[in-house]
Order: sequence, then structure tokens, then C-alpha cells
Amino acid sequence: MPEMHDILISGGGMAGLSLAAVLKRNFGAALSVLVCDPGVNAPRKYSGRASAIAAGPRRMLQDLGVWQTIEHRAQPIMDMIVTDSRTEDPVRPVYLNFGGELTPGEPFAHMIYNDDLVAALSEACAALGVETNARACVAYEARGAFACVRDAAGTEAKARLVVAADGARSKLRDAAAITTIGWDHHQSGIVATIRHERDHEGRAEEHFLPAGPFAILPLKDEAGRGLLSSIVWTESSADADALVRLDKAGFHGELEQRFGLRLGEIEVIDQPRAWPLESKMARKFIAKRLALIGDAAHVVHPLAGQGINLGLRDVAILAEAIAAQVHLGLDPGDEAVLQTYQQARRFDTLVNGMTMDALNRLFSNDIAPLRLVRDLGLGLVDRMPPLKDFFIKEAAGLTGAAPKLFQGEMI
Repeated sequence: MPEMHDILISGGGMAGLSLAAVLKRNFGAALSVLVCDPGVNAPRKYSGRASAIAAGPRRMLQDLGVWQTIEHRAQPIMDMIVTDSRTEDPVRPVYLNFGGELTPGEPFAHMIYNDDLVAALSEACAALGVETNARACVAYEARGAFACVRDAAGTEAKARLVVAADGARSKLRDAAAITTIGWDHHQSGIVATIRHERDHEGRAEEHFLPAGPFAILPLKDEAGRGLLSSIVWTESSADADALVRLDKAGFHGELEQRFGLRLGEIEVIDQPRAWPLESKMARKFIAKRLALIGDAAHVVHPLAGQGINLGLRDVAILAEAIAAQVHLGLDPGDEAVLQTYQQARRFDTLVNGMTMDALNRLFSNDIAPLRLVRDLGLGLVDRMPPLKDFFIKEAAGLTGAAPKLFQGEMI
């Protein structure tokens, strides 16, 4: 019979590796953890993709010892401005400005290259004794006191708890017959890395344009200078496809009109890519001895860059629920663990997803009455420091019942 594991995680991305590292960091040999993913032992191609890691998840990564190995590559977001204008407007008034730090020396978020974080998590998992299997799980079946998963070749593995961290098109979610609800935004996001003449000084910019938000997110270059930025450029799907097919000069002209000249001359240093935007949520986050985390559970609009942070919040809360059982010598895959996790995450994630969708609909248009209402709203928030502080803490993942791992506490 296949070896029994306590926890089997399908998916070796940020969420899956973070959960594996957190559990082994806290329980060591007392908890056997297996990560299954075709890429776990393969050389990784550098993608150039980057994400905003909020302060709460960063604290969890710091506790793991992961953050310290990549901090020199991470760019602190020192302030953020929000504008609302038309593409052709020569001036973009700033309606909202978020600045300052949560605590002295602690920005509310950092920009980090995805590949750096995944590589650091992989190294941490190896050092902590997490087992790996370079195969994808395609089938799942609950069998009383354990669950069984199979790969494409029919090889089985058993675990008391299976965690699906295998992305938006999760095989294990489908195998558990968990359906999803969602909608197409009829928009695509264009991502690219931009080199510019002047230092961004840690400033992020969110420009609301009629076709959708255009975000400029600060990065560090190879020498640690602030001369790179990542863009997330939202357009209608048809326009986005046409834009990425333009020649270099044509794309540069369209980009410069939106990017502006504040940072001097700009240059696209990688191949722009576009992907369709959708919102999707699993009708349940759990099944018998199965939990969904990350994109397997939810996909939200990238408007506020919360996708990876929602996934890391899943990790923190599921780990806390598992720890409460394991400390008592109880079954980590028990129904009580799964219900605790679902109750803590599903409603919160649904609200977040609906909020992002509503904001996108509110700002992705050029309707005069809506423009007036939203600009008045942004101006009011800018003049109310307590409300701005709340939004900063919300973006940092520290409002409400923040998980212990986001507060720097042990589980």
C-alpha cells in the first residue's frame, strides 16, 4: 500500500509551498507533508512576473526565514497615488494618496519577483524536510479515515488531509465535484516590465482609465536601483490582443500615452503578455478530507493586487486550524478543521471578490455622473486620515480577525 502522509498538497506554487513550509516549521517530524507538482524539482525559467506582498503575509514569510533571503530584491511600496482621467488628458489629477508606514520601517506592501519567492520557498521546504513528488495529482477520492489521490499514470498516494493548491483549473476540485460560480470581465490584463530614466522612489500608481485600471508598480533592477516598474494594464479583450500584437514602436507609443513622462524615457524590456480576466469562486472550499486554497478556491480581479495575498491568507488560516487539532493529537483532516477553515475564508473572499468587481465596474467607464460620484468619494477618503488608515490596514491584511501568522505569532 502507498505510504500514508498527514498532509498532501497538490501544487508547488506560492500557496502550496507556503503551507508546506509553515506546517513543517511548526511541527517538524511530528507531521509528514508531501508536495506534488511536476515542477518541484525542475529548473525554473525566469518569468519576470512580480506580485505585491502585503505586510501581513510578509510577516508570515519572515517567521519562516524566507523573507530574509529575498528582502534585498524586494521593493518597498512607500506610497501610492490614485488618479481618474481619460487616456488623452494631458493632466491627471491625484484624488487619493496613500503614504507612510504601518509601523516605523514597515511598509504596507513590497513588490517581489514571483520566481524569487517560489525559489526561496522551495529551499525552505527542502531544509525543513518537506517531501516532494514531481507528478501532478489528477484524481481524488475520500476513503473514511484518509483520502487517496492518483496521478496520470495511476500511482496512488494517501493522506489524512489533501490540499488542492493546483490553480484556477484545479483537477482535484473537479474530481471532488465542487463547482464554481463566476463571470468573465470581458477585459484582459497586459503585463510587462518597464525600464525608466528616473527613480520611482517606491511610488505605486493606479490610474483609472475608461477601459480599465492602469497600474504602475515599483521594482528594483539588478543593481538594486528603482529604475524598473511592472505594469498591469487593463483593456477590453479585443483591444488587449491587438495591443500585444503591435510592433515595438507601436506598443511603445500606446504605452507612453498611459505611462506618462514623470519617470523620463521608458523602455519595455520583456515581451508584453495579455491574459483574460475573470472572477471565479468555488461553491465550497472543502470536501471530505479536502481543502481548496489559492486560485483553486478563488480568482479575483487584479485591481488591487490581492490575488496572492488572499491565497496566503488561506494558508495562514488553514494552518492555524490544522495546528489546533495536531496540538491535541487529533486528526488534521477532521471535519472540524475543514469547517473552521471554510467559515473563516469563504464569506470574506466572496466579499473581497465582489468589492473588486464593483470597483472595476464603477471606474471602467466614462459616464459623467459616475465620474463625478467616484471622484467626490476619492476626495472625501483622502481628507479622512482614519479611513485612509483603515484601507491601508485592509490592504496589508491586518483588519478584522487577522490570522496569528500575520501578526507575527506562533500557531
